[in-house]
Amino acid sequence: MSGSLAGDVSPTVALVGYGEVGRIFAAGLREAGVATIAAWDLRFVDPARCDEALAHAAEAGVIACDGPQALLAQRPGLVISAVTASQTLAVIDDLLPHLGPGVTVLDLNSASPGTKEQAGAQVHATGARYVEAGVMTSVPPHGIRVPMLLGGPHAAALAPTLAAWGMSVRVASERLGVASATKMCRSVMIKGLEALVLESYATARRYGVEDAMIATLQETFPGIDWERQGSYFFSRVAQHGRRRAEEMREVAHTVAEAGFEPWLARAIAAKHDWMADQGAAGRFDDLPSAPGWRDWADRLPREIGDRAGGGEAREDLNRS
Repeated sequence: MSGSLAGDVSPTVALVGYGEVGRIFAAGLREAGVATIAAWDLRFVDPARCDEALAHAAEAGVIACDGPQALLAQRPGLVISAVTASQTLAVIDDLLPHLGPGVTVLDLNSASPGTKEQAGAQVHATGARYVEAGVMTSVPPHGIRVPMLLGGPHAAALAPTLAAWGMSVRVASERLGVASATKMCRSVMIKGLEALVLESYATARRYGVEDAMIATLQETFPGIDWERQGSYFFSRVAQHGRRRAEEMREVAHTVAEAGFEPWLARAIAAKHDWMADQGAAGRFDDLPSAPGWRDWADRLPREIGDRAGGGEAREDLNRS
């Protein structure tokens, strides 16, 4: 394995996960001068999905590996885990037989503090180093400059290398779990607001009162462009609802680890999963370019009885 990253801004970097975040980080690291980038993703060995993923990796100059052994054979100094929240520990389990001194694992995944503590203990037992990262906002459009909190006993040693690559990092604590707890508590608010906007806006649209409702929001919270924010929330949840739902289930674990019943976290996860289901069912196919939130809302199905339809609701409202 390669040696310490300290003072070295161009080691081999390995990515676990070559989805949206993995690809963004690969491009950002390449721009920052990282000489060799390798990646391992299940898409690379899936006959139904490998063509696009492998072609993208080849064009980006990323070495596509078919598993963790091949990935670690590239002798990376840094392994960045960027998968869905539910796979956080599964990835660590896959990496463990191939880890050892001289390797640092940077875990970007949105997992609970308890999950990060468990992952860290397993990695440290191999002689490798583990650093948790709390990614504090959506990676696009920030790219690798997305604000991140780092945590764990090796966070301070890794931070200068990441900063030299242009990353926006701050060490939250030497103790694992602090960065993740900060991230997950924030997610209750952000993903919760997304779920609230989806339910509020879609319902207002069915009743024909969306303009009046948004006007009241604008009056109460004038610093937010509620039309624009609504469109952004609908699009992000429709496209990434499954990943967000997984994160919210980890948020539920975080709330439970703190000793509270995670009523809202579970409901938020269900709402995001439901929105992802609509996309999987093709309800958002052939939307206009740059759709507004109304375009998304008008594709949502009725779920409860006949009286939930827009026409019936508007007629009842007009008769009242």
